[in-house]
Amino acid sequence: MNLPPDTLSLAPALLGCIVRRDTAEGTMEGVIIETEAYTHDDPASHSFRGRTKRNASMFLPPFHAYVYRSYGIHFCLNVTSGSEGTGEAVLIRALSPFAGIELMRRNRGDVPDSRLAQGPGNLCSALAIDGSLDGHDLSTHPLRLLVPLGHTPQAQQGTPRIGISKAMEKLWRFRTIASRD
Repeated sequence: MNLPPDTLSLAPALLGCIVRRDTAEGTMEGVIIETEAYTHDDPASHSFRGRTKRNASMFLPPFHAYVYRSYGIHFCLNVTSGSEGTGEAVLIRALSPFAGIELMRRNRGDVPDSRLAQGPGNLCSALAIDGSLDGHDLSTHPLRLLVPLGHTPQAQQGTPRIGISKAMEKLWRFRTIASRD
């Protein structure tokens, strides 16, 4: 991957990259439009208290999937980052779908297209991402992170992260202009 592996550089660099999910029913793709960074020394990070069975894949080398269940309800997709063994990742919060939209609609139910992959749980539901993909190498089938040819990330102003109760002041949430709260 031609992306920086360090977490705070990777989070904005992922904007404009593509998540591709291949299933037996077809291929789905979307452009990443929102991310959040989580470092090992961040009290909001799953790795803050060390390695556990639940967060073990967060300690893999960069560009692996860290997929976890949030509140016991929905899955969330993260891209591992930082050095192997440090426990860092970037949460993929939202995509702008462009391929396999009919399949995403079936996976998500009756929601407007603008909401198909908005929010980390909705994104995983739309792309049929579950815990079986935890630890998956994102350079291989069936879940891939693709960097478009000529991709040059734009400088982004970080904003406060949402959906957490610790370290909310960190400006480690990054969004494209087209994304919404």
